[in-house]
Amino acid sequence: MIVDSMSKHICPWWLGYLLASPIRRWLQDPAKILAPYVREGMTVLEPGPGMGFFTLELARLAGASGRVIAVDIQPRMIAELTRRAAKAGLRDRVHARLATSDSLCLSEFRGAVDFALAHAVVHELPSADRFFVEVAEASKPGALLLFVEPPGHVKPPKFEAELRAAANAGFTLLDRPAVPRSRAALLKKA
Repeated sequence: MIVDSMSKHICPWWLGYLLASPIRRWLQDPAKILAPYVREGMTVLEPGPGMGFFTLELARLAGASGRVIAVDIQPRMIAELTRRAAKAGLRDRVHARLATSDSLCLSEFRGAVDFALAHAVVHELPSADRFFVEVAEASKPGALLLFVEPPGHVKPPKFEAELRAAANAGFTLLDRPAVPRSRAALLKKA
């Protein structure tokens, strides 16, 4: 995830343990949220995966022939995500890597992504415009992006501004799916 190290909203690495807790499934079940969009063999992008609350389910859904590209700016998040993926027997499907403060570092995946999940990450970034451009560049034509933000951090006007940034990058709004405790939009790359 692209963040400004001075951002007041950046999720501290230690909070990742709470966010990856199995108790969170009672509020947001990754399987229910992701199953309509991810199929066997897909290449999935997850910017800002933290310690892998959604990542592990994405890897299960993408199957043995799929892969999940998980990028984060925090080395401790990536290290714990990698450990959890290995423990779950999914390490070969999860490609965890570090981003920089100004790039997702996805040039090798240009036009390869079938589905992207941006869950509670865009509001932490210095530029939603740059984020959506990079995701669009990594995405195949027709790729889907499930864009989700927490309502406590992102009020409706901010969410609409982020949606405009996505549109400017070449994404069209398909739906506003119900994701518990969230503002959400399903987008498609033109």
